[in-house]
Amino acid sequence: MCLFESPDGNNETARIAAPEQTGQVWHVYFPDVRPGQLYGYRVYGPYQPAQGHRCNPAKLLLDPYAKAIAGDLRWNDSLFGYSVGHPAADLSCDDRDSAASMPKCMVVDNRFDWQGDKHPRTDWNKTVIYEMHVKGFTVQHPRVPEGLRGTYAGSASPAVIEYLHSLGITAVELMPVQRFVQDQRLVDRGLSNYWGYNTIGFFAPEARYASDKLPGREVAEFKTMVKAFHAANIEVILDVVYNHTAEGNQLGPTLCFRGIDNASYYDLVPENLRYYRDYAGCGNSPNMMHPRTLQLILDSLRYWIEEMHIDGFRFDAASSLARTPHGVDQVATFLDIIQQDPVLSEVKLIAEPWDLGPGRYQVGKFPILWAEWNGKYRDTVRRFWKGDGAQTADLAYRLTGSSDLYNHSGRRPQASINFVTAHDGFTLRDLVSYDAKHNEANGENNRDGNNDNESWNCGAEGASNDPAILALRARQERNFLATLLLSEGVPMLVAGDEMGRTQRGSNNAYCQDNEISWINWKLDAPHQLLDFTRYLTGLFRQHPALRRRTFFYGRKIRDDKINDISWFRPDGNEMTDEDWGNPETRCIGERIAGDALEATDEHGNRIVDDTLLILLNANYKSVSFVMPASSPQQHWEIVLDTEQPSGRREAGPVLLKDSYVLLPRSLIMARIKAGT
Repeated sequence: MCLFESPDGNNETARIAAPEQTGQVWHVYFPDVRPGQLYGYRVYGPYQPAQGHRCNPAKLLLDPYAKAIAGDLRWNDSLFGYSVGHPAADLSCDDRDSAASMPKCMVVDNRFDWQGDKHPRTDWNKTVIYEMHVKGFTVQHPRVPEGLRGTYAGSASPAVIEYLHSLGITAVELMPVQRFVQDQRLVDRGLSNYWGYNTIGFFAPEARYASDKLPGREVAEFKTMVKAFHAANIEVILDVVYNHTAEGNQLGPTLCFRGIDNASYYDLVPENLRYYRDYAGCGNSPNMMHPRTLQLILDSLRYWIEEMHIDGFRFDAASSLARTPHGVDQVATFLDIIQQDPVLSEVKLIAEPWDLGPGRYQVGKFPILWAEWNGKYRDTVRRFWKGDGAQTADLAYRLTGSSDLYNHSGRRPQASINFVTAHDGFTLRDLVSYDAKHNEANGENNRDGNNDNESWNCGAEGASNDPAILALRARQERNFLATLLLSEGVPMLVAGDEMGRTQRGSNNAYCQDNEISWINWKLDAPHQLLDFTRYLTGLFRQHPALRRRTFFYGRKIRDDKINDISWFRPDGNEMTDEDWGNPETRCIGERIAGDALEATDEHGNRIVDDTLLILLNANYKSVSFVMPASSPQQHWEIVLDTEQPSGRREAGPVLLKDSYVLLPRSLIMARIKAGT
């Protein structure tokens, strides 16, 4: 253990040997250490890359369990365990001391007055998730004090809390806030790892997001942020990256795990231990079969729950954490331990259920307790509203919670995290405005980012003065948002989509720490899309039928009344097998019976909601839709219309008895009031 006076430079003051080993862990007791002490490790052992060992005591190493990391990484060749440029590459050994270029670990004082803080524990079926970046969300926010913009303190400032409440948000999902590294290749190009999916400290909050720049203060500021969110009944979910570390492949730097025990922390290629298996496309993958690696990840998760009061996690490329020598295994040790752990099993667990390895796409395959980013929901909803054929059958599953993916394992609609956009890809505004990606600012000649065909046939890309094109784009934005909030499952919004945020056509803004990624709070004047989104989340809260805890049965309910859910074609008759199989079907109606609920109020009384009718027309032309038959005393009342910028008709609700003309690319929701 090496002690230092300051985080910058090589001001090493002492070296203390760690002579004891218990359970494969070397340790030393140093009674005089106090909060604020800076330290790092040097590990003596074999440097034999061909055998999987890369110890090099010339390289200062971070403590994998460090609770705070002070200072910045300064890229130079001393950070590499091998001699950069040597003919033998990483098989060579470099003896230059890296301490002057390394950040330092810091001993922290974990005392904090939580003042009775409690986890909100919002039911899954009442949850609305908001994915946001700590810096990008507030760095330009006019109502956040200037000194707090782009920080933990700014994220939970009164103006932000008020805004989130107005949107009906119940949980913020923070993009990575565990300590991460700026990639050398980006720094050399004058860019940065803005998203932060390059973790090196699984216990330490990222210091650059603290308003107080004194080393170590980020820990208390992070806790203060969480406490403020909880006081507002908003949960905090962390996007965590355990599927790789910032040390990269065999040519990467030696910063922590590689220099401590490379062969234990990393999944090496059995036939050639010099190389790393790479399931995330970032150079390495953790060795999930080693007990100490597994313990590190589980200890990290428990720390963020117990010490930092986090309410849940979204696991980046989660399939890689369930990998065994035989592939992705849904009874893998990692998943099995979480299932049984009294702490981890009680928080919200969300998988990004894919990686880049064999059998990579695992949507619908994670076990009980887990929710998943539903990539099939995103893809189907996009294709439907783009006007692709043969989408209605799949759309019906997505609108109703994706029972085809989750019912077989005993999970419920809330296992589906529904989303149309995410941080990775186009913003909603760009999705309806660009026919192709525009990542030129990343310096890779627009080769990066996904190559999905995003053509929307909306006319000229980007800016347009054509009123018809602008109206269609705006209606498509409202269609996507409406579909998202009216679907069974858990909706996830991306920060800024509700106000028309653009990334100028970039669908991979991971390295853009600038106006391309930051939220422009001057957008959407006079706030039409924002008001529309607020209206939608209000409908979501108002109607329990949109928040079912269980899947629909698809059959008649109580006293031989109508089916709990029914599907209709434009002539008012129920859909047939032939209709579902017709690739030209682009207009359908979904009726949800008001007395099909299993919801109760706080007193245990059964809630009876309105009967709802959702009509979706993805055609290029208008469709006259005959409203499904009801009793003579009943009539349909429109409560949502995506033709209208506000979602409401300016002349008030329209009462319908016979038929309604759906405009091209439009959606309405109507209701029959409960008890009528």
